Amino acid sequence: MTLTIGIDLGTSGVKAVILQDAETVLADAAQPIAVSIPHVGWSEQNADDWVAAVWSCLDSLAASAPQAMAAVSAIGLSGQMLCALLLDKALKPLRPAILWNDQRSIAECADLLARCPDIGQRTNGTPDPGITAPKLLWLAKHEPQVMRDARMLLLTKDYVRLALTGEVASEPTDAGGTQLMDCRTGEWDAQLCDIAGWNPDHLPPITSAWKAAGGLRAQLAQRWGMKPGIPVAAGAGDNMASTLGAGAARPGDAVLTIGTSGVACIVDATFHPGPQRAILTSAHAAPDTFLSMGVVMSATAALDWTARLSATTAATLAGEAEAMDPRKLTEAPVFLPCLTGIRTPANRPQATGRLEGLHPGVDRAMMGYATMEGVAFQFADCITAQREVGAIPARFIAVGGGTRSTLWTTLIATAIGEPVALPARSDIGGPAGAARLAAVAAGASTDVLSAPLPMRGTIDPDPALAERLAPRKARFDALV
Repeated sequence: MTLTIGIDLGTSGVKAVILQDAETVLADAAQPIAVSIPHVGWSEQNADDWVAAVWSCLDSLAASAPQAMAAVSAIGLSGQMLCALLLDKALKPLRPAILWNDQRSIAECADLLARCPDIGQRTNGTPDPGITAPKLLWLAKHEPQVMRDARMLLLTKDYVRLALTGEVASEPTDAGGTQLMDCRTGEWDAQLCDIAGWNPDHLPPITSAWKAAGGLRAQLAQRWGMKPGIPVAAGAGDNMASTLGAGAARPGDAVLTIGTSGVACIVDATFHPGPQRAILTSAHAAPDTFLSMGVVMSATAALDWTARLSATTAATLAGEAEAMDPRKLTEAPVFLPCLTGIRTPANRPQATGRLEGLHPGVDRAMMGYATMEGVAFQFADCITAQREVGAIPARFIAVGGGTRSTLWTTLIATAIGEPVALPARSDIGGPAGAARLAAVAAGASTDVLSAPLPMRGTIDPDPALAERLAPRKARFDALV
């Protein structure tokens, strides 16, 4: 019996779980994290808030499961990707981290593409304001003193691992999102660094996601009743860890994450970049694989927005949409819910949402349905684009908060025309993936990364729903 801890650093909070044999949850804890929006389109967090939230979760686990904590053999990390966190020579943050959903560096994306026209074929994709390199160009222009003082660039989970171990490191899944790494080789690229104005000496060493990247500090081990020096795995970016946590480590495995944003992740044996379709492609957290990612910028965030307008909760709105007479669905508006832009496949970060087909009979249940349908159509567009560039899915699994709605999952299965399996625990993908990486760091075979998970069911495409969706998809496409 092997016990590991998986820690997932999401945008809105941290979740930590103790897993037995990288599958059975023994204890879990969660802690929210605030996001700062200093200006419209900006999104930042204080890096030390990440550490404080992780410490709070581990304090809770130590209090609720002290015997399990004493038996933990390794820790793994998963984290929100694409941030820009600059540290000084003492490895302290110089400013708040600029997050993945920050839009301030749109102009710098064009500059980056002009300087390196083939960057999308070498890195994770077309320059986008969410990615790290354009943020560095923006900082050089608007906060030059910060850039002059910077001596290290770290990503979210890597900063927390620094706090846990005192060691600086990263790995290809997360580092591949910086556009400073050649994703085909998994190595930092001096030319890309020069184009982005960053000294490659100020980047962390790279190791494999499943290898140890430091040991737990003795004073922290004492605080939590753990063994000092246990390995802390390099870990993975959240999309890769969630994919791994859903049991997807073989080429053809595909995971649809219906979370704040939506991501269609397809495991691939070959590096198939798709910059022309705004597909992100990076190393996966399993040996000899890559991950093709199509991104829906607003998924459950879009339903939350519709619910706020309707003076209700997202869960209530989803329930009302599910209870609607199916014949009324054709009377609902058609909604393009790109409230924070479009990434895959159009790459239009400044795009806004559009609504078509309002009439006096529209109620909030119809609006909830239109929102979920619009997100489902966006997932279908992602999968189509990924297939076009050579990333071919063979099996689909859905995870994330959106899977609590049978209607929403059915809409997605029908829109993509494929059955979608649902794991027994769809809410711990990131921590579970991190825990699997920790198990390998503690000495387990990498075979544990592809061990299948128990499923609670499969959602098949609905032929009758497909007939109703076809003309609505044509109307949706006209809005894009």
